[in-house]
Amino acid sequence: MTPTSAGWRAVSSAAPRTRRRAARSVVRISPGRTRSRSAPARPPEAFDPAGAVGPDPGRQRRGGTGARRSPVATAVRKGERRTRKPPTNSRTTRLRPAPNPLRRRNASGCRAAQRSRGRRLPLFRGCTARSTVTRRGRGASGGRDVLTLVARHRPGALIRTGRKALGWRQADLGARLGCSRSTVSRLEQGSLSDLALIRRAAGEVGVPGHLLIASLDLTTRMVPKVADDPSPAQEDPMRRRTVITAVGLATPLSLLGGLETALAVTPDPSGSPVPLDARLAAARTLFDAGRHTQLVEDLPGLLGDAHHAAEARQDVDYARLSAAYTLAATILNKLGAYRQSRLVADRATTYANISGSPLAAAAAARELAAVLRHQGQEAAAQRHIEAAVARVEATGLNNAAQASAYAQMLASSAYTAAIADDRDQALAMIREAARAARDLPGQAPPGRLFPITPAAIDLYAVGVHWSLGDAGAALEAGKGLHPAQFATAERKSRMHTDLARAWHLRGRPEQAAAELLKAARVSRSEVRDRPPIRQIVTDLQSSHPRTAGVRELTALVGPTR
Repeated sequence: MTPTSAGWRAVSSAAPRTRRRAARSVVRISPGRTRSRSAPARPPEAFDPAGAVGPDPGRQRRGGTGARRSPVATAVRKGERRTRKPPTNSRTTRLRPAPNPLRRRNASGCRAAQRSRGRRLPLFRGCTARSTVTRRGRGASGGRDVLTLVARHRPGALIRTGRKALGWRQADLGARLGCSRSTVSRLEQGSLSDLALIRRAAGEVGVPGHLLIASLDLTTRMVPKVADDPSPAQEDPMRRRTVITAVGLATPLSLLGGLETALAVTPDPSGSPVPLDARLAAARTLFDAGRHTQLVEDLPGLLGDAHHAAEARQDVDYARLSAAYTLAATILNKLGAYRQSRLVADRATTYANISGSPLAAAAAARELAAVLRHQGQEAAAQRHIEAAVARVEATGLNNAAQASAYAQMLASSAYTAAIADDRDQALAMIREAARAARDLPGQAPPGRLFPITPAAIDLYAVGVHWSLGDAGAALEAGKGLHPAQFATAERKSRMHTDLARAWHLRGRPEQAAAELLKAARVSRSEVRDRPPIRQIVTDLQSSHPRTAGVRELTALVGPTR
């Protein structure tokens, strides 16, 4: 056979008596030889790193009898880019291996992603959230290393492990997530706390959901580390938005000890035979009826049952758990327990992001924005609301539930902007919310997560103008409202308290007292348990004790000091 242009020829590496066996071996190349007819060499492109290799001639001369894998095959199996040089002898030289399939790329990115999406990598098989690591960091076992990362609560390192197992670069993963390489780097290092992005990245690289949850330390019974809340900022006295402490103001606050214990250590399941969805609906009914004491008593058991259900690691179970924490944050915000509400709202947001439900995330973001407003962090509250609005809008608003969520988040965004004194943004958003709610029914169907109606948007407009300090515009926005437009006692009473705030801001104590009396007759807890409303009652008692309705209001609500 004619020599090649490089002066190399291929021959069989086996002895003549084992020519048939050598034909199945990896052909070695040596200068000055011809290619054997009985042992045709496979081209380098057909090199199979997982296939068998022939006996090593050097080992046979040393008396060895077993076959040893080629260093080239070993290097390719490990996914290395470089080629290791085999032992030097007169019959062998270096053979270029085939490219690693994990390194091959096409126009859409890594080809391996098309095979791995939605499938669990072998690296993660056999790993469970309940597994233990007896000797951390020892050995090169993939499963043991994965469990070590889970035990150390390093979700970013888990994502990095999955990415490297696929042979991807950080830029490859970033292209799939729609972010930059530096963002992926910060995510893997643990300096990025975007749970939605973490969940998407884990799904792309094949990290199982239960391992991700365990690495986030969401299923343990430990107190999460939450930064100390700033002290509530004093609000503008011109608008009577004074934030006061909640200690000793109302009967339900004496029950917060049990709820705080449930937040510190997740309670055991209550063992109730009632389905969790029915219990969530019953708890929401207690809130709508103004039965705050009973709701606070029931919340620890509800949270325990929701945590127990979430052990199934299904998205819908995490959405239910988020809904339970969102309801807890709602009642804590109403009672003025903002420090506890901050922790609860953070948990609601975490579980909502894990569930992947944009509506659950929007409900949690709404409560988190509310507590941030009370803590004087209006800019952070607005960012949360705007992100939630964008997520809901990205659903396409294809059904009434999504449309009502969108209208609700626009109204919340308007109120948040008003608290931040951004008049133009607040008025623009409340007009957009009115347009979004135009086609919604006058009464929301039972069980809807966001039971917003056109009348509810008008009530939000009252709050927006009051927050902007315009009492006349607030009363004008609420002149067409009446209790029959609202289905629950909480909303009926809220209508009266919002109008009372507007009258109080305008300096009309008699009208303010009249509205508060109407609110207390519908739901006494709406006046008694809300610190801002109790502050108005206190002002009326001290400044206008002889005004009509103030004495009756005091008797109905009770002393405020």
